[in-house]
Amino acid sequence: MNRISKFLTTSLIALSVVSCGGSDELDSEPQAVLTEDQVASTENIDALVIATYSYLGNDHYTAPNFLWPTGNLRAGDAHKGGNGPSDIFAYHALSMYEPLVPDMESFPPDLIDLNNKKWTRNYTGISRANSALQVIAEASTSELPSADEKAAELRFLRAIFYFDLKIHHKHISWIDETMTQEEILATTNRDLTDQQLWDNIATDFRFAANNLPEVQQDVGRASSLSAKAYLAKTLLYQAYEQDQLHNVININQQKLEEVVSLVDEIEASGEYGLYDDYAENFLVEFENGRESVFAIQRSLNDGSPDGRGTWPSALNAPMSGGFGCCGFHVPTENFVNAFKTDNSGLPRFTTFNDSVYDVNNDYVDPRLDHSVAMEGKPFKYDPDLIHGGDSWARAPGIYGNYTGMKDLEHPECDCRGENGPFPIFSLNTVLIRYADVLLWKAEALIELDRWEEATPIINRLRERAAASTERLNNASLYRIGNYDTFTSKAEARNALRWERRVELGLEGHRFFDLVRWGIAKETIDEYLVTERGRKPYLQEAAFTKNKHEYLPIPNQQINLSGGIYIQNPGY
Repeated sequence: MNRISKFLTTSLIALSVVSCGGSDELDSEPQAVLTEDQVASTENIDALVIATYSYLGNDHYTAPNFLWPTGNLRAGDAHKGGNGPSDIFAYHALSMYEPLVPDMESFPPDLIDLNNKKWTRNYTGISRANSALQVIAEASTSELPSADEKAAELRFLRAIFYFDLKIHHKHISWIDETMTQEEILATTNRDLTDQQLWDNIATDFRFAANNLPEVQQDVGRASSLSAKAYLAKTLLYQAYEQDQLHNVININQQKLEEVVSLVDEIEASGEYGLYDDYAENFLVEFENGRESVFAIQRSLNDGSPDGRGTWPSALNAPMSGGFGCCGFHVPTENFVNAFKTDNSGLPRFTTFNDSVYDVNNDYVDPRLDHSVAMEGKPFKYDPDLIHGGDSWARAPGIYGNYTGMKDLEHPECDCRGENGPFPIFSLNTVLIRYADVLLWKAEALIELDRWEEATPIINRLRERAAASTERLNNASLYRIGNYDTFTSKAEARNALRWERRVELGLEGHRFFDLVRWGIAKETIDEYLVTERGRKPYLQEAAFTKNKHEYLPIPNQQINLSGGIYIQNPGY
């Protein structure tokens, strides 16, 4: 199959299943099939662009673009939950680390390689982008006067898929629209260095930033500003240079300077801001507001059989309270304890985890009750919907009975849909919100030895948190204060990293932060020392440095490459 035929065939399949909704098995008859000639035309280029956007939202709990399994379970912020270790064993392996293997089809009872599934879905999204870019490349200016803008959207989306692959696997193969079939077949996952891969991702986001309008008329489309945000995020990750064993060996100051400049430009635009109330980030009526920099647009009743709702979270609702299934994504005691504050309202950095949170005696950062539902407290701000503790959990004796709330809505929300027992919502999945962007700037400033400039950024988020108690029904003892000043880089860095955990908790970022900073091993070891005593299922959990920072290259991909792909260290 030649280059264009391969890309178009993938796109044809993609367009024929664009309405498949949340179903993870594509075994139903397509409603329609498009021919190559219909797809490979400039008249249909916007449909190809939309099909690439759609693949972001065509995810599922087996291959989610909301990274709760790989970002939260591996970080000590959440337990897998469900009905015990065998209930989606691959997610149990993420919490235990050592069971992770290149061939996850060996995991009973599912016998499905979820690692390979995520890899494949990302490359399918990349293929959609590449096929459309090939059509654009072969069009004349008169046929497609908006060629650069359409290409910019596609390169923006392609870079998102590559970014996801990069933070999960580190060493990946780069395939773009210029490559012949022979070149694609000869491509390995080690043709480019770690830094060269980051360069390619940054180049795509930079092209998008230079060729997209600052504001899009259509909600959900990439803009110059959202591309600058992703570029800043890419450069921040790239700045922490790693050796072949994933040790951070240098922090690139030049890239950090560009992160600060990009965030300055985003701030100066005036297009984004913080919500007055932290809660509004996680309520459907406020989606696509000023704090949402780029989000997956979720929908129900959109003409597809199951809707394009929050299928990544379909397992995460509690067992009672009007939901019915399935009790996954259970916050850990360690995560909950991180919200405890001292007499000044600052984090209890060294003593936070000495005891389990006591609602009657421990003062906390208000963001706890926006993030975690727990026994005796209102769920999603409803004083008539009180969390029932063990009755709301599926296996409380194994995982406890907390419930992560950010990715869920009220069970009576008009945004709710169902497929069997699985509740889903039309609540957008925000991939970048403005608070995250501000924290990138604060992090870069600290690493540039300008921590006094980072202090007001961190305090701005804490002030917003302090003002976000109106919806919380006095469920806890709240106390949160500002930092006066930092006396050292180490002190500022510790405060920044803590702030990222409590501000962005359970949003899928934590593990990738730990790897970027080069502190995954020590952080997880410290977590396990205490958590093993609280949750006996973790007795055999063990994080191996220079291995578990990344997932293995799926064995199936090594086989399909003819053996030219190289496995990650330790696997």
